[in-house]
Amino acid sequence: MTKRARTFALLAALAVCAETGAAADLLEVYQLARTRDPQFLEAGEIRTAALEAKPQARAALLPQLYAGGEVEKRTSNGSGTFLQVVDPGLTPGVDPQIEIFNVAQRISADAWRWQVGLSQTVFRWDQWQRLGRADSVVARAEVAYRAAQQDLMLRVSQRYFDVLAATETLRASEATLESFTQQLAQAERRFKAGVVTVVDVEEARSARDAAAAGVIAAKRALALADEALTELTGEPQSELKRLGDELPASDVAQRTEQAWVDQALEQNLGVVASRFGVDIATRDVRIAQSGYMPSLELYAATSGMNENATETVTNRTLDLRTKGPADSDGTEDVVGLRLVVPIFTGGATSSRVREQVALHRASQQRLDGSLRAAERSTRDAYLSVVADLARVEALRQSVASSRSALRATERGMEVGNRTIVDVLDSRRRVFDAERDYAWVRYNYLINLVRLRAAAGSLLPADLDAINKYLVEVTSVVPSGAPRR
Repeated sequence: MTKRARTFALLAALAVCAETGAAADLLEVYQLARTRDPQFLEAGEIRTAALEAKPQARAALLPQLYAGGEVEKRTSNGSGTFLQVVDPGLTPGVDPQIEIFNVAQRISADAWRWQVGLSQTVFRWDQWQRLGRADSVVARAEVAYRAAQQDLMLRVSQRYFDVLAATETLRASEATLESFTQQLAQAERRFKAGVVTVVDVEEARSARDAAAAGVIAAKRALALADEALTELTGEPQSELKRLGDELPASDVAQRTEQAWVDQALEQNLGVVASRFGVDIATRDVRIAQSGYMPSLELYAATSGMNENATETVTNRTLDLRTKGPADSDGTEDVVGLRLVVPIFTGGATSSRVREQVALHRASQQRLDGSLRAAERSTRDAYLSVVADLARVEALRQSVASSRSALRATERGMEVGNRTIVDVLDSRRRVFDAERDYAWVRYNYLINLVRLRAAAGSLLPADLDAINKYLVEVTSVVPSGAPRR
C-alpha cells in the first residue's frame, strides 16, 4: 500500500470513529496530528524546498544552452561635415582643390537578429564546492524532518497524557467533593443530635468548599490540556483511551545510563543536524576562498542577422540627393576558451573568507552546545524513567495505605477515638495519593518517549507499544463544558 493510500485509509478510519463515537487512542491521535499540525506540515514543506539544493548545484556544472533573437524597426537621422579633395592634379595646370561638404543622412531599416550559444564550465572551484555543500544541505533537511517527526510524537504524547492526567485529577476531585459533601451532611445531622460541636460542622463545610474550588480548578486544567491537544489535531476529542492497571514494560534499565548517553551523542537528531551544519560551514569557507582562484570556461555561439534598409543622403553643398538600398546580412560562428584570473577585488574576497571562518567557528560552538544538551536531556529522561518506576510502586502502596487509614479513621470517629478533622485530613491524603499516582504513571510514559527522542531512536512503533496498554475509555470533556 502506498503512503497516500495509507493516509486515505487512516482518515477514513478516523472519520468512522468520529461518526460512531469511538474513543481515539494515542496512535490515532498521532496519525491525525501528522495531517493537521501546522508545525509538522511546515517542516515537510521546508524539507521539500531543501531537496532542490542538489539539482540547482548540479545544474551549474552542466552545459548552459541559450537562444535569443530580436526584431526591430529603426529610423536614424544625422548630418556631418567633411573635407574632400576635388580634381587632385588630374587636370593640367590646375592645382588640387579641397572643398568642405555638408551631408545629411537618413536611414529607415527593418532588421532581425538571432543567436544560439553554449557555455560549459571547465574549472570553477566554487561550483564544485556548492555541489558538495548541497549534499550536506539535503542531508540536514532530512534530519530536520525526522526531528520534526520525533518532536510531533513527543508533543502528542505529552499533551495526550496531560489530558488523561487532568481527567484523573478531575475524577478524584469530584469524588472528594462528593465525599466531603456527605461528610458535611453527616456532621450537620450529628450536630443536631448533640454528638459533635459546631466547630466540626464548620470544619466539614470548609473542607467541602475547598473541594468545590478544587473541582473548578481541575475542570479548568482539563479544558486547557484538551485545548493543547486540539491545537495539534485541529479537532477536539470527547473520549480517549487511558491506561489500565498494567504499565508498559520497559527495557530502559537493561542498559546503563552512560550507554543511553553514548547513543544520544551519536544519534540525537539535534547533534546530527549540527554536524551537517559544520560540514556546510566548511564548504562555505572554501566557496569564499574560490575568490582567489582562476576560472576557465568553454563557450561557443552562432548568430545571424538580416537588415532591409533604405538610405537617403543629401549633399547640401552640391545640392545633390541620392536614395537607395542599404541592405545587409551575415552569420557569425564563435568558439572560445575564457580564462578569468582575479587580481584585486577591493578586499571583498578577504572579507568574505573572514566572515565564513567566523561562521564556521560558530557552527562548531553550536555542535558543542547540541552535544551537551543531548547529554543533559538523555540523563534527565533516563533518571526520570527510573525514578518514576520506583515512584509508581511507592504511590500504588500509598493509595492503598491512605484508603486503609481513612477506613480506620472513620471507624475511630464512630467510636469516639477520632474527630471529624481527622477524617477530613484522611480524605485529603487519599485524594493527594490518587492524584499523584495517576500523574506519575503518565509521567513515566512521557519520560519513556522523551528518552528515546533524546537518544534519536523514537519511532511510531514505540508509540504503538505504549498504545497497546491504553485499554479503558474515558470521557475528557468536563461536565458543562461546550464543544465546538
